[in-house]
Amino acid sequence: MEYFCYHRDRPGSLALREELTEEHWSYMDRYAKELIARGPTFAADGETPTGSVHIVDLPDPAAARAFAFDEPNYQAGAFRDVLLRRWRNVLGRTMWDFPGGRSGGDRYLVLGLGGGPAADLDLPTDQDELIAYGPLLSDDGDTWLGTAVLLRAPDPDTARAALTPDRYADIEVHHWEFGGRR
Repeated sequence: MEYFCYHRDRPGSLALREELTEEHWSYMDRYAKELIARGPTFAADGETPTGSVHIVDLPDPAAARAFAFDEPNYQAGAFRDVLLRRWRNVLGRTMWDFPGGRSGGDRYLVLGLGGGPAADLDLPTDQDELIAYGPLLSDDGDTWLGTAVLLRAPDPDTARAALTPDRYADIEVHHWEFGGRR
């Protein structure tokens, strides 16, 4: 079962996150084979960290909750909240398989939070810039709750256009970059 996990930073927690970088990476190393995508999000300036995305394939909801809530930054209070949802890997690949590679161009996380009937269940016609794409689902996988996309785009407005605007209660766009050890 695939899960989308987005830890949002608590304001003022940058020093704590920096202090815990090695612990965080060591924790994630334990899940290297299960990770589909990972990486930090940033404020509009593209430099101030705002959160951390992990898309991971785990056996069940209990394992996903343990993954999200045992993470060292969460345990230390660096994160203010966690969005954890079942997810379906519509692309069928990991971020490391993205033909565009780790660098070049701006990358974004686009979160469409559900607001009615399911939307954007099928891949967009232009898939060349998609890094990860899939619906956010309830724990049982039956109820559509939104859509999460990682993509390369020239600007936030172009990234936002990956989702159908009037089909969501809210669409968030965050600067994002490939994560992992540097």
